[in-house]
Amino acid sequence: MRVAVVGGGVAGSVCAIALRRVGAEVTVFESHPDAAGSVGSFLSLASNGLRGLDALDCLGPVTAAGFPVARQRMWSSSGRLLGDVARGRLADDPLHSVTLMRGRLVERLREEAARSGARIITGERLADAETRPDGVRLRFAGGGSADADLLVGADGIWSTTRRLLDPAAPTPRYAGLYTVSGTTEGLDLEPGVFHMVFARAGAFLAVPAPDGTVWWSAQVASREQPDLSAGGTDDATRLRGLRELFGDDVLPSRVLRLTPRLHRPTPHHTLDALPVWHADRVVLVGDAAHPVGAGQGASMAIEDAVVLAHALRSAPSVPSALADYDARRRPRVRRMLKTAGENRDTKTAGPLARRMGELFMPVFFRHFHDRATSWLYTYDATKAA
Repeated sequence: MRVAVVGGGVAGSVCAIALRRVGAEVTVFESHPDAAGSVGSFLSLASNGLRGLDALDCLGPVTAAGFPVARQRMWSSSGRLLGDVARGRLADDPLHSVTLMRGRLVERLREEAARSGARIITGERLADAETRPDGVRLRFAGGGSADADLLVGADGIWSTTRRLLDPAAPTPRYAGLYTVSGTTEGLDLEPGVFHMVFARAGAFLAVPAPDGTVWWSAQVASREQPDLSAGGTDDATRLRGLRELFGDDVLPSRVLRLTPRLHRPTPHHTLDALPVWHADRVVLVGDAAHPVGAGQGASMAIEDAVVLAHALRSAPSVPSALADYDARRRPRVRRMLKTAGENRDTKTAGPLARRMGELFMPVFFRHFHDRATSWLYTYDATKAA
Protein backbone atom coordinates (compact mmCIF):
# COMPACT_ATOMS: atom_id res chain seq x y z
CA MET A 1 0.00 0.00 0.00
CA ARG A 2 1.27 3.46 -0.92
CA VAL A 3 0.57 6.05 1.78
CA ALA A 4 1.12 9.79 1.44
CA VAL A 5 1.42 11.55 4.80
CA VAL A 6 0.98 15.34 4.61
CA GLY A 7 2.80 17.02 7.50
CA GLY A 8 6.20 16.13 8.92
CA GLY A 9 5.71 17.22 12.52
CA VAL A 10 4.95 14.95 15.46
CA ALA A 11 1.74 13.46 14.04
CA GLY A 12 3.10 12.94 10.54
CA SER A 13 6.40 11.45 11.66
CA VAL A 14 4.88 9.02 14.13
CA CYS A 15 2.27 7.97 11.55
CA ALA A 16 5.08 7.25 9.10
CA ILE A 17 6.77 5.00 11.67
CA ALA A 18 3.56 3.16 12.54
CA LEU A 19 2.57 2.62 8.91
CA ARG A 20 6.02 1.38 7.96
CA ARG A 21 5.75 -1.14 10.81
CA VAL A 22 2.74 -2.71 9.06
CA GLY A 23 4.45 -2.78 5.66
CA ALA A 24 3.09 0.33 3.95
CA GLU A 25 5.20 2.28 1.47
CA VAL A 26 5.23 5.73 3.08
CA THR A 27 6.14 9.15 1.72
CA VAL A 28 5.96 12.17 4.04
CA PHE A 29 5.37 15.55 2.40
CA GLU A 30 6.37 18.46 4.65
CA SER A 31 5.75 22.05 3.58
CA HIS A 32 8.56 23.54 5.68
CA PRO A 33 12.23 22.98 4.88
CA ASP A 34 12.67 21.61 8.39
CA ALA A 35 9.81 20.70 10.74
CA ALA A 36 12.24 20.11 13.58
CA GLY A 37 15.00 22.54 14.54
CA SER A 38 14.42 25.15 17.23
CA VAL A 39 10.67 25.42 16.61
CA GLY A 40 8.39 26.02 19.58
CA SER A 41 8.92 25.43 23.25
CA PHE A 42 8.85 22.30 25.40
CA LEU A 43 6.17 19.66 25.71
CA SER A 44 5.57 16.58 27.82
CA LEU A 45 4.67 13.03 26.88
CA ALA A 46 2.39 11.28 29.34
CA SER A 47 2.38 7.55 30.04
CA ASN A 48 -0.30 6.83 27.43
CA GLY A 49 1.81 8.43 24.70
CA LEU A 50 4.99 6.75 25.91
CA ARG A 51 3.32 3.32 25.73
CA GLY A 52 2.45 4.07 22.12
CA LEU A 53 6.08 4.92 21.35
CA ASP A 54 7.17 1.71 23.06
CA ALA A 55 4.83 -0.27 20.80
CA LEU A 56 6.56 1.37 17.81
CA ASP A 57 10.05 0.54 19.14
CA CYS A 58 11.11 4.17 19.40
CA LEU A 59 10.65 4.91 23.08
CA GLY A 60 14.38 4.85 23.80
CA PRO A 61 15.49 7.43 21.21
CA VAL A 62 12.71 9.82 22.23
CA THR A 63 13.25 9.60 25.98
CA ALA A 64 17.00 10.09 25.47
CA ALA A 65 16.20 13.49 23.92
CA GLY A 66 14.45 14.71 27.07
CA PHE A 67 14.32 14.01 30.78
CA PRO A 68 11.88 12.22 33.09
CA VAL A 69 9.62 14.21 35.42
CA ALA A 70 8.17 12.18 38.28
CA ARG A 71 5.97 14.71 40.10
CA GLN A 72 3.70 17.65 39.41
CA ARG A 73 2.97 20.30 42.02
CA MET A 74 0.13 22.80 41.69
CA TRP A 75 0.46 26.17 43.40
CA SER A 76 -1.76 29.13 44.08
CA SER A 77 -0.64 32.61 43.10
CA SER A 78 0.43 33.25 46.69
CA GLY A 79 2.63 30.16 46.82
CA ARG A 80 0.23 27.83 48.62
CA LEU A 81 0.63 24.17 47.62
CA LEU A 82 -2.66 22.93 46.14
CA GLY A 83 -1.61 19.45 45.09
CA ASP A 84 1.33 17.08 44.60
CA VAL A 85 0.64 14.22 42.18
CA ALA A 86 2.44 11.91 39.76
CA ARG A 87 3.17 13.77 36.53
CA GLY A 88 1.32 12.45 33.46
CA ARG A 89 0.70 9.00 34.97
CA LEU A 90 -0.93 7.20 37.87
CA ALA A 91 1.02 7.06 41.12
CA ASP A 92 1.99 3.38 40.75
CA ASP A 93 3.04 3.61 37.08
CA PRO A 94 6.86 3.28 36.73
CA LEU A 95 6.75 4.91 33.28
CA HIS A 96 7.49 8.54 34.12
CA SER A 97 6.41 11.48 31.98
CA VAL A 98 9.15 12.84 29.69
CA THR A 99 9.68 16.55 28.98
CA LEU A 100 11.61 17.69 25.90
CA MET A 101 11.76 20.45 23.34
CA ARG A 102 9.22 20.03 20.54
CA GLY A 103 11.93 20.37 17.89
CA ARG A 104 13.95 17.56 19.48
CA LEU A 105 10.89 15.28 19.52
CA VAL A 106 10.21 15.92 15.83
CA GLU A 107 13.89 15.42 15.05
CA ARG A 108 14.01 12.00 16.74
CA LEU A 109 10.73 10.85 15.23
CA ARG A 110 11.81 11.89 11.75
CA GLU A 111 15.09 10.04 12.20
CA GLU A 112 13.16 6.92 13.20
CA ALA A 113 10.76 7.35 10.27
CA ALA A 114 13.66 7.59 7.82
CA ARG A 115 15.41 4.65 9.48
CA SER A 116 12.26 2.57 9.10
CA GLY A 117 12.22 3.25 5.35
CA ALA A 118 9.85 6.20 5.01
CA ARG A 119 10.70 8.74 2.34
CA ILE A 120 10.61 12.36 3.55
CA ILE A 121 10.20 15.21 1.07
CA THR A 122 10.37 18.79 2.32
CA GLY A 123 9.20 22.03 0.73
CA GLU A 124 5.99 20.51 -0.71
CA ARG A 125 2.72 22.20 0.31
CA LEU A 126 -0.52 20.36 -0.49
CA ALA A 127 -2.86 22.41 -2.70
CA ASP A 128 -5.48 19.88 -3.80
CA ALA A 129 -6.36 16.21 -3.67
CA GLU A 130 -8.52 14.23 -6.08
CA THR A 131 -10.02 11.04 -4.66
CA ARG A 132 -10.51 8.12 -7.01
CA PRO A 133 -12.03 4.67 -6.40
CA ASP A 134 -8.60 3.08 -6.09
CA GLY A 135 -6.57 5.94 -4.58
CA VAL A 136 -5.91 9.64 -4.45
CA ARG A 137 -3.95 12.12 -6.57
CA LEU A 138 -2.13 14.85 -4.61
CA ARG A 139 -1.28 18.17 -6.20
CA PHE A 140 1.22 20.55 -4.64
CA ALA A 141 1.49 24.32 -4.69
CA GLY A 142 4.75 24.14 -6.63
CA GLY A 143 3.10 22.26 -9.49
CA GLY A 144 4.15 18.70 -8.64
CA SER A 145 1.85 15.75 -7.99
CA ALA A 146 1.88 12.29 -6.43
CA ASP A 147 -0.37 9.25 -6.34
CA ALA A 148 -1.20 7.16 -3.27
CA ASP A 149 -3.62 4.53 -2.08
CA LEU A 150 -4.23 6.59 1.07
CA LEU A 151 -3.74 10.21 2.09
CA VAL A 152 -3.11 10.83 5.80
CA GLY A 153 -3.67 14.45 6.82
CA ALA A 154 -1.26 15.17 9.67
CA ASP A 155 -0.95 18.85 8.81
CA GLY A 156 -2.02 20.39 12.10
CA ILE A 157 -4.76 22.69 13.30
CA TRP A 158 -4.70 24.76 10.07
CA SER A 159 -4.98 21.58 8.01
CA THR A 160 -5.36 21.86 4.24
CA THR A 161 -6.36 18.19 4.14
CA ARG A 162 -9.31 18.90 6.48
CA ARG A 163 -10.57 21.68 4.23
CA LEU A 164 -10.30 19.46 1.14
CA LEU A 165 -12.00 16.58 2.92
CA ASP A 166 -14.89 18.69 4.21
CA PRO A 167 -15.16 22.29 2.97
CA ALA A 168 -17.89 22.89 5.60
CA ALA A 169 -15.67 21.78 8.50
CA PRO A 170 -15.36 24.12 11.50
CA THR A 171 -12.42 26.52 11.43
CA PRO A 172 -10.04 27.21 14.33
CA ARG A 173 -10.84 30.11 16.63
CA TYR A 174 -8.79 31.91 19.25
CA ALA A 175 -9.14 30.19 22.64
CA GLY A 176 -8.59 33.18 24.91
CA LEU A 177 -5.01 32.21 25.78
CA TYR A 178 -1.58 32.83 24.35
CA THR A 179 1.73 31.31 25.43
CA VAL A 180 5.06 32.99 26.01
CA SER A 181 7.96 30.77 27.07
CA GLY A 182 11.67 30.87 27.76
CA THR A 183 14.52 29.54 29.86
CA THR A 184 16.26 30.98 32.86
CA GLU A 185 19.22 30.24 35.10
CA GLY A 186 20.06 30.81 38.74
CA LEU A 187 16.80 29.47 40.17
CA ASP A 188 16.98 26.51 42.56
CA LEU A 189 14.02 24.20 41.90
CA GLU A 190 13.81 20.54 42.89
CA PRO A 191 14.77 18.25 39.97
CA GLY A 192 12.11 15.93 38.63
CA VAL A 193 9.20 18.20 39.58
CA PHE A 194 6.91 20.05 37.17
CA HIS A 195 5.42 23.19 38.71
CA MET A 196 2.07 24.64 37.66
CA VAL A 197 0.90 27.94 39.12
CA PHE A 198 -2.72 29.09 38.86
CA ALA A 199 -1.73 32.73 38.58
CA ARG A 200 -3.89 35.83 38.33
CA ALA A 201 -3.13 36.33 34.65
CA GLY A 202 -3.35 32.67 33.61
CA ALA A 203 -1.30 29.52 34.16
CA PHE A 204 2.46 29.48 34.64
CA LEU A 205 4.52 26.31 34.12
CA ALA A 206 8.12 25.73 35.18
CA VAL A 207 10.34 22.65 35.16
CA PRO A 208 14.07 22.38 35.98
CA ALA A 209 16.17 20.74 33.27
CA PRO A 210 19.21 18.54 33.99
CA ASP A 211 21.63 21.29 32.86
CA GLY A 212 20.47 23.60 35.67
CA THR A 213 18.27 25.84 33.55
CA VAL A 214 14.55 26.21 34.20
CA TRP A 215 12.17 25.84 31.28
CA TRP A 216 9.02 27.91 31.74
CA SER A 217 5.84 28.78 29.92
CA ALA A 218 3.27 31.48 30.69
CA GLN A 219 -0.23 30.81 29.37
CA VAL A 220 -1.73 34.28 29.49
CA ALA A 221 -5.50 34.79 29.53
CA SER A 222 -6.54 37.49 27.05
CA ARG A 223 -10.00 38.05 25.58
CA GLU A 224 -8.57 39.63 22.46
CA GLN A 225 -5.88 37.87 20.43
CA PRO A 226 -2.72 40.01 20.67
CA ASP A 227 -0.35 40.68 17.80
CA LEU A 228 2.33 38.02 18.27
CA SER A 229 3.91 38.31 14.84
CA ALA A 230 7.67 38.28 14.43
CA GLY A 231 7.60 41.99 13.64
CA GLY A 232 5.50 42.89 16.67
CA THR A 233 6.56 43.55 20.25
CA ASP A 234 10.25 42.96 21.02
CA ASP A 235 11.48 40.64 23.80
CA ALA A 236 12.39 43.41 26.23
CA THR A 237 8.96 45.02 26.00
CA ARG A 238 7.15 41.67 26.25
CA LEU A 239 9.25 40.68 29.27
CA ARG A 240 8.36 43.92 31.02
CA GLY A 241 4.70 43.21 30.34
CA LEU A 242 4.95 39.68 31.72
CA ARG A 243 6.74 40.90 34.84
CA GLU A 244 3.87 43.29 35.44
CA LEU A 245 1.20 40.66 34.78
CA PHE A 246 2.81 38.07 37.08
CA GLY A 247 4.45 40.50 39.51
CA ASP A 248 2.24 39.43 42.44
CA ASP A 249 2.64 35.68 41.80
CA VAL A 250 5.37 34.10 43.89
CA LEU A 251 7.07 31.58 41.58
CA PRO A 252 6.38 33.31 38.23
CA SER A 253 7.83 36.61 39.43
CA ARG A 254 11.02 34.86 40.58
CA VAL A 255 11.40 33.10 37.22
CA LEU A 256 10.70 36.18 35.11
CA ARG A 257 13.15 38.37 37.03
CA LEU A 258 15.97 36.03 35.94
CA THR A 259 14.84 35.51 32.34
CA PRO A 260 17.03 37.18 29.68
CA ARG A 261 15.10 36.29 26.50
CA LEU A 262 11.98 34.58 25.18
CA HIS A 263 10.89 31.99 22.67
CA ARG A 264 8.51 33.18 19.99
CA PRO A 265 5.02 33.47 21.55
CA THR A 266 2.05 31.57 20.14
CA PRO A 267 -1.73 31.99 20.42
CA HIS A 268 -3.89 29.03 21.45
CA HIS A 269 -6.71 27.98 19.14
CA THR A 270 -9.57 25.59 19.61
CA LEU A 271 -11.65 23.69 17.06
CA ASP A 272 -15.21 22.42 17.36
CA ALA A 273 -15.65 18.66 17.02
CA LEU A 274 -15.37 17.63 13.37
CA PRO A 275 -18.24 15.69 11.83
CA VAL A 276 -15.92 14.19 9.21
CA TRP A 277 -12.57 12.56 9.96
CA HIS A 278 -12.25 10.44 6.84
CA ALA A 279 -13.47 9.53 3.37
CA ASP A 280 -12.71 6.25 1.59
CA ARG A 281 -9.10 7.22 0.85
CA VAL A 282 -8.39 10.21 3.12
CA VAL A 283 -8.04 10.35 6.91
CA LEU A 284 -7.12 12.97 9.51
CA VAL A 285 -4.87 12.41 12.53
CA GLY A 286 -3.52 14.52 15.39
CA ASP A 287 -4.36 18.22 15.50
CA ALA A 288 -5.84 18.08 12.00
CA ALA A 289 -8.67 15.98 13.47
CA HIS A 290 -8.74 17.04 17.12
CA PRO A 291 -6.47 19.69 18.66
CA VAL A 292 -6.89 18.77 22.32
CA GLY A 293 -4.27 20.74 24.26
CA ALA A 294 -4.11 20.01 28.01
CA GLY A 295 -0.59 18.61 27.55
CA GLN A 296 -1.95 15.68 25.50
CA GLY A 297 -1.56 16.82 21.89
CA ALA A 298 1.54 14.74 21.12
CA SER A 299 0.35 11.73 23.12
CA MET A 300 -3.02 11.70 21.33
CA ALA A 301 -1.28 11.88 17.95
CA ILE A 302 0.83 8.86 18.92
CA GLU A 303 -2.30 6.95 19.91
CA ASP A 304 -3.91 7.85 16.57
CA ALA A 305 -0.93 6.46 14.67
CA VAL A 306 -0.92 3.14 16.51
CA VAL A 307 -4.67 2.60 16.10
CA LEU A 308 -4.67 3.65 12.43
CA ALA A 309 -1.81 1.29 11.57
CA HIS A 310 -3.53 -1.61 13.32
CA ALA A 311 -6.79 -0.90 11.50
CA LEU A 312 -5.07 -0.84 8.11
CA ARG A 313 -3.31 -4.10 8.86
CA SER A 314 -6.46 -5.87 10.08
CA ALA A 315 -9.33 -4.59 7.94
CA PRO A 316 -10.21 -6.09 4.54
CA SER A 317 -10.09 -2.73 2.72
CA VAL A 318 -8.85 0.83 3.18
CA PRO A 319 -12.37 2.31 3.54
CA SER A 320 -13.32 -0.21 6.22
CA ALA A 321 -10.02 0.39 8.03
CA LEU A 322 -10.66 4.13 8.17
CA ALA A 323 -14.19 3.56 9.45
CA ASP A 324 -12.77 1.29 12.16
CA TYR A 325 -10.15 3.87 13.13
CA ASP A 326 -12.83 6.55 13.40
CA ALA A 327 -15.07 4.34 15.56
CA ARG A 328 -12.24 3.43 17.94
CA ARG A 329 -10.81 6.91 18.39
CA ARG A 330 -13.87 9.18 18.53
CA PRO A 331 -15.19 8.26 22.01
CA ARG A 332 -11.80 8.79 23.64
CA VAL A 333 -11.11 12.01 21.77
CA ARG A 334 -14.57 13.32 22.65
CA ARG A 335 -13.81 12.75 26.33
CA MET A 336 -10.37 14.33 25.96
CA LEU A 337 -11.85 17.43 24.33
CA LYS A 338 -14.22 17.84 27.28
CA THR A 339 -11.30 17.56 29.70
CA ALA A 340 -9.26 20.05 27.66
CA GLY A 341 -12.12 22.54 27.71
CA GLU A 342 -12.37 22.29 31.50
CA ASN A 343 -8.60 22.70 31.74
CA ARG A 344 -8.72 25.83 29.58
CA ASP A 345 -11.60 27.28 31.64
CA THR A 346 -9.50 26.89 34.80
CA LYS A 347 -6.66 28.88 33.23
CA THR A 348 -8.93 31.72 32.14
CA ALA A 349 -11.03 31.83 35.33
CA GLY A 350 -11.87 35.11 36.99
CA PRO A 351 -10.98 35.99 40.61
CA LEU A 352 -14.04 34.35 42.22
CA ALA A 353 -13.79 31.11 40.21
CA ARG A 354 -10.06 30.97 40.87
CA ARG A 355 -10.62 31.34 44.62
CA MET A 356 -13.24 28.59 44.62
CA GLY A 357 -10.83 26.38 42.71
CA GLU A 358 -8.11 26.94 45.29
CA LEU A 359 -10.51 25.72 47.99
CA PHE A 360 -11.56 22.62 46.07
CA MET A 361 -8.28 21.56 44.41
CA PRO A 362 -6.45 20.26 47.51
CA VAL A 363 -9.35 17.88 48.21
CA PHE A 364 -9.51 16.74 44.59
CA PHE A 365 -5.78 16.12 44.20
CA ARG A 366 -5.55 14.32 47.52
CA HIS A 367 -8.53 12.00 47.14
CA PHE A 368 -9.78 11.84 43.55
CA HIS A 369 -6.96 12.58 41.09
CA ASP A 370 -5.95 9.00 40.25
CA ARG A 371 -9.54 7.86 39.87
CA ALA A 372 -10.41 10.84 37.67
CA THR A 373 -7.41 10.40 35.34
CA SER A 374 -7.21 6.60 35.19
CA TRP A 375 -9.10 6.51 31.86
CA LEU A 376 -6.49 8.83 30.36
CA TYR A 377 -3.18 7.49 31.64
CA THR A 378 -3.82 3.73 31.66
CA TYR A 379 -4.90 3.65 28.01
CA ASP A 380 -2.86 1.31 25.82
CA ALA A 381 -3.36 2.01 22.10
CA THR A 382 -2.13 -1.48 21.15
CA LYS A 383 -4.87 -3.12 23.24
CA ALA A 384 -7.51 -0.58 22.25
CA ALA A 385 -6.70 -1.34 18.63
